[in-house]
Amino acid sequence: VQLQASGGGLVQAGGSLRLSCAASGRTSSSYLMGWFRAAPGKEREFVATIRTIRWSGGDTYYADSVKGRFTISRDNAKNTVYLQMNNLSPEDTAVYYCALDMSGHVLHSNPDKYEYWGQGTLVTVSS
Repeated sequence: VQLQASGGGLVQAGGSLRLSCAASGRTSSSYLMGWFRAAPGKEREFVATIRTIRWSGGDTYYADSVKGRFTISRDNAKNTVYLQMNNLSPEDTAVYYCALDMSGHVLHSNPDKYEYWGQGTLVTVSS
């Protein structure tokens, strides 16, 4: 499985961006796709995850820091997950990574259980 993340860029505080993560290769019938981020000098942290079940599913789980501002969604036909980020603040500046847990059934934020990772896309929010 390969993950290709895109959509990062420079935005002013209060603005919006949408990240995309396309998965290629064979996936299981039920898996999680999540977003994590790593800010300069900080450890990687969980952002959001969504459960993808073929032709159904869509349960989501968010970090408290982004709840109400970020929305994770998926397009099963395209094997793509999106992260819509609204009302961005400089504290959201980070490299954002998408990740896939092939055996995920229960929503979780543990990065060690995500087997596949994308290359990261940089989001910079200016004040």
